[in-house]
Order: sequence, then C-alpha cells, then structure tokens
Amino acid sequence: MPLEAGLLEILACPACHAPLREESQASDADAGADSSPPGELVCTGGADCGLAYPIRDDIPVLLVDEARRPA
Repeated sequence: MPLEAGLLEILACPACHAPLREESQASDADAGADSSPPGELVCTGGADCGLAYPIRDDIPVLLVDEARRPA
C-alpha cells in the first residue's frame, strides 16, 4: 500500500533533511504474491546521501542505522 501523499510531503531524510521519494521493491519472488512488496523511501539528497529507508508493515522506518546505502 503506498503512503499517503500528505505524509510523504512532510517526511524528510533524518541524515541530511532532504525530501524522500517512495520506491517499490518488486522482484521475481514477489511476482506471485497477492500483496504489494514492501517498498522503501529513498533520499533525494543526491550523491551526498541517497540512503534508502525500509517500509515495514506500512510504517516507514526512518532510522539511519536501518537505512541501506545506495549501490
């Protein structure tokens, strides 16, 4: 389930305070699943940050220690 647009507008990256964008994590293993795959919120701060925060049970986990570094 996607996040509400109003919530996404007020959320910011805890590390650099840049806006976040929502991305889904579709994979071949999830293709047959009835529910949408969990997504993540990706920092739009560019090369300086770019952390990706997981969404678990429709709740964004905005902890820097839980974030994934860009590849």
